[in-house]
Amino acid sequence: MKKLVSLAALAALLGACTTGTNNNTGGGYGTDGFGEETLITTADSQTLNNAYLLAAAPKYYIGSAYKVEDVQYIPVEDMTYNQTGVAGIIPAELNDTKTSNGETFDVNQMVATSKTLPLPTIARVTNLDNGQSVVVRVNNRGPFVNTRIMDLSPAAARQIGMNGQAKIQIQVLPEQSMQVKNATIGASTPVQTVTETVTVTETVTTPAPQPAAAPAGDYSVQLAALYSEDSANAMAARMRTYGNAVVVKEGDLYKVRIVGLNAAQARSVIDSLRSNEGMAPGLLQNGRWINADSI
Repeated sequence: MKKLVSLAALAALLGACTTGTNNNTGGGYGTDGFGEETLITTADSQTLNNAYLLAAAPKYYIGSAYKVEDVQYIPVEDMTYNQTGVAGIIPAELNDTKTSNGETFDVNQMVATSKTLPLPTIARVTNLDNGQSVVVRVNNRGPFVNTRIMDLSPAAARQIGMNGQAKIQIQVLPEQSMQVKNATIGASTPVQTVTETVTVTETVTTPAPQPAAAPAGDYSVQLAALYSEDSANAMAARMRTYGNAVVVKEGDLYKVRIVGLNAAQARSVIDSLRSNEGMAPGLLQNGRWINADSI
């Protein structure tokens, strides 16, 4: 199958493929002990519903940092994501179950799971053993097996010649991912227009809110973890309207955080980022991850 290069090529590239998928319960696929499934390759007579890949989801879900069996995962929005690793196949037994962002898994659709990517995200997956690629809609958490970075629906696995585990490359498609994100946010949080009559008696200039000049607090709000230092610095510069945004390098990641907040400030920043930026920020207290809604 030819590799996807642009949104315009999406329909032509995948027009002969089979329909997309969704996969597991909101708690996260893989926690029930399912492993990968071995496929029996059969002819597929269905046609991929390209509109499904870019359709609005019930919700745009990133989520806070979480742990599964003492392994911590930090979901982030990373439009530069390009990783290689081992993939498996979502068990057919999960057909018709709910995914983490509220969709319904269909074994005949082109979907996949990820431990950290936003849901939904559009990505190109390439089987490194044969060079075949497929475009998938990532719409569920998992697989919670440390040896695998993604699981594909049976239909998507067939498209790239997978009969079991395989080494793959995952490349997020930023244009399509932003399109499905905007469609989802627009569908789930419509803008309300309010009309009111105002009588102006004098001109008053109200200064823009500034970060409180209180002593540095124990809380930090994490906005993103990126592989590109330039992207992280650009985001930090844009986010300084919300507070003291800095870039913290940890391993290969550049983490954008608003630091030095007390509990009230952290709560305000989180709420503002959710409503104004469509983000799902994480929260740290004294460097330790805590639930973003615990304050």
